[in-house]
Amino acid sequence: MDNRKATLVLDDGTVFHGKAAGKIGTSTGEICFNTGMTGYQEVFTDPSYFGQILLTTNAHIGNYGTKGEDNESDKVQIEGLICKNFTNKFSRLLADDAIQDYFEKHNLVAIHQVDTRALVKRIRDKGAMNVIISSETDDVETLKAQLAKVPKMEGLELSSKVSTTEVYELGAENATLKLAVLDFGIKRNILKCFTERGCHCKVFPAKTSFEEIQAYNPDGYFLSNGPGDPASMDYAIETIQAILKEDKPVFGICLGHQLLGLSVGIETYKMHNGHRGINHPVKNMTTGKCEITTQNHGFGIKPSSLKEKLDVVDVTHVNLNDDTIEGIKLKNGKAFSVQYHPEAAPGPHDSRYLFDDFVNLLKESKQ
Repeated sequence: MDNRKATLVLDDGTVFHGKAAGKIGTSTGEICFNTGMTGYQEVFTDPSYFGQILLTTNAHIGNYGTKGEDNESDKVQIEGLICKNFTNKFSRLLADDAIQDYFEKHNLVAIHQVDTRALVKRIRDKGAMNVIISSETDDVETLKAQLAKVPKMEGLELSSKVSTTEVYELGAENATLKLAVLDFGIKRNILKCFTERGCHCKVFPAKTSFEEIQAYNPDGYFLSNGPGDPASMDYAIETIQAILKEDKPVFGICLGHQLLGLSVGIETYKMHNGHRGINHPVKNMTTGKCEITTQNHGFGIKPSSLKEKLDVVDVTHVNLNDDTIEGIKLKNGKAFSVQYHPEAAPGPHDSRYLFDDFVNLLKESKQ
């Protein structure tokens, strides 16, 4: 590991100094913090983090190494990493690489030995903002000038940058259920949850026309997670509006949840600092039960806008930390969505029932 110094500059002018890790270089993006104590590799490779610099609150990153099967996509999606301790020695015997080797393979810049507690508190109080980290220069004025050129996350369309470029299929050829998946930045484990339940999935690029997707004649549609501002995705909203007219089952997760809301006239908004971690409590308003959920989102459905659409949707899930909307269901259709990630495993599998509910809906609709 390199002993060179590294520098971090926030959009508000705050400066932190630390040590370099990963690739020697400079990286920019929106800073966001994740509260998970495990699962760092799944986070690194989640396309929903595209365009962001990840700040981890856990004290050690790298202590169980990296393994290829833990990746949620083909590459690392974060723009850079900020952590307290970048730990190159790992305890997992089955690991493929130490984290330094993993970062060098993926050309990822990192800074460690930073006061992450102070940094998280600043983001918590001031809100999400852009950041630059560099192990190439410690000239703060130069870094500030470079940071000033970085666009804000609000208004950015990023899904088409991480979506598949070609249609592909997963699942048994003789599967009785055909699912059309709109890939706005999908995680591998979501597709696994569907194929394990007997679905044959055909995955389409983000900007595929409705006519091409419809030609597959699916039994239902899935709207995936992904990065960026959902309000910038007019192409996706128009496609979903056409899908809803078919009156076939529709399920959305995270960005897909926000896009479903936008497709029926509910506005979205940029959150103060978002929800990212594996310990967020969510209440199912139908059963009254609480679920421990994994979350990663910086945008959400605007509650004031949803109140004007209560003739169209029901609120199915609510975040118990801040009362934000975590799930909706259309009253006059077969579409529902959640803001959190039921395919993840924050310890328990509290939310996997959502895949079962959707598969059952697919089966009922075929009868």
